[in-house]
Amino acid sequence: MGDDEFDVLVVGGGVVGAGAALDAVSRGLSVALVEAQDWAAGTSSRSSKLVHGGLRYLEQLDFKLVREALKERGLLLTRLAPHLVRPVPFLFPLRHRLWERFYVGAGIALYDMLDGGRVLPRHRHMSRRRALAAAPSLHPEALIGAVQYYDAQVDDARFAMTLARTAAGYGAAVATRTRMTALERDGARVTGARVRDLESDREIVVRARQVINATGVWTDETAQLAGNEGGLRVRASKGVHITVPRDRITLHTGLILRTEKSVLFTIPWGRHWIIGTTDTDWNLDKGRPVASRADIDYLLDHVNQVLGTPLTHEDIDGVYTGLRPLLAGDASDTAKLSREHTVARPAPGLVVIAGGKYTTYRVMAKDAVDVAVRELDAAVPPSVTDRLPLLGAEGYEALRNGRTRLAARAGIDVARVEHLLGRYGSAVEDLIELIEADASLGEPLTGAADYLRAEAVYAVTHEGALHLEDVLVRRTRISIEERDRGIGVASEVAELIAPVLGWDEEDIRRETDRYRTTVHAEMSAELQPDDLSAVAAREEIFDGAGPLESSAGRL
Repeated sequence: MGDDEFDVLVVGGGVVGAGAALDAVSRGLSVALVEAQDWAAGTSSRSSKLVHGGLRYLEQLDFKLVREALKERGLLLTRLAPHLVRPVPFLFPLRHRLWERFYVGAGIALYDMLDGGRVLPRHRHMSRRRALAAAPSLHPEALIGAVQYYDAQVDDARFAMTLARTAAGYGAAVATRTRMTALERDGARVTGARVRDLESDREIVVRARQVINATGVWTDETAQLAGNEGGLRVRASKGVHITVPRDRITLHTGLILRTEKSVLFTIPWGRHWIIGTTDTDWNLDKGRPVASRADIDYLLDHVNQVLGTPLTHEDIDGVYTGLRPLLAGDASDTAKLSREHTVARPAPGLVVIAGGKYTTYRVMAKDAVDVAVRELDAAVPPSVTDRLPLLGAEGYEALRNGRTRLAARAGIDVARVEHLLGRYGSAVEDLIELIEADASLGEPLTGAADYLRAEAVYAVTHEGALHLEDVLVRRTRISIEERDRGIGVASEVAELIAPVLGWDEEDIRRETDRYRTTVHAEMSAELQPDDLSAVAAREEIFDGAGPLESSAGRL
């Protein structure tokens, strides 16, 4: 990256930054993308994992945002990423007669109407009997009927990583663990950035004709590197989710509930349900948001209002916490702040993109690149990402139709192949080649049987994982799917990836110790009554563990 001048340097490897890199490189521009941590390490791996129009935004009369998001949902389901994005039905229980059915039904009918592509089935009204047949775990007194509609879901971390891989496939230079430390200037014009490779502790200057700041909740901090000329102000809203085993709630559909602030989802997720989310201000460490007991109690209290058999803390397998980057406004409640995005040019050569929602990442990326290319001398083609399939999408349907042959070839069962196709699409061929070369990689991980040993290796050979946390938290979702948060499988995964990453026994010990400490710190925080005490409890464990070094320095 230090050898050439790029047309565009994108700072931030979340879904918007990776999307901007793909948008720019697919227009024929030379592109560099840097991320301080790992792909999607912040907000983009800690969402509700939904691709949706935002049903509740209709109540705010934000029809433009809903229509735009529904259009993007259709593109992702049918053209861009059918291997990663899939339909999910949701049940909206009704508690009041007549007026609520009319009100909710009209809103969901409008939701369907705004989806001009009509990719998913239309909504339908249900009696109490039919609703309870679809959702037997609901308490009969919790509803008088329901409306069922469709949205979609995605593994958010894998999706953002796949965007970065797709951009790299078209020629973008991409790097994780590479932190921007300063903007380079020629007078008032931004001409690139100084970045530090956190793996080697080496600093270089990346020269670029345009710099796009896509750092999400860190927008204000990175704006300080531009002399406080960030142009946009972002307010962080904390969202907490929990996972519970699938057999604790008997539903044949997802669930959406109204709350006093927003909505609460119960979303199918493999052997689990994801329940979320909260929406509260967060003014503490943005790098490590944590859940408190109050957050978890809020989720349990609200979902238990409709369940026949209440959930308890003992039912929870996983907890994760993310921060939404909302455009700062006058609202005292973050639930009322806009999910729309804004692009600003605070200085020549610098573009800032902030706000928005996961589903509309592609539009956000396009808008940011559109602004950036206005200052480039040559004519630049328009965006093509609305018709550019992501890595793994091409040939996915054909491979899925031939999944029986794939299973026989790899020596694994068909259900396992279906699981792999839903994570890798046509790139599953790469995994099968790993298994053909070493049959032991076709075995499940001992402490996390949903994943093959090959998937841990593939995470570092093909998907850019550099640390144990990258594999357990983002390339797989073991950290939120196993009751021990992945501690039991940490050593096995570390041993598998060590030869590829050049680790010795001491490196393996440091990586596993670091992961265990992180898990224990987060679980300790979750027992505390509020944010301040949760952060204090977490830091106490980190301080007690002492300096934990990675194979390339302090993590």
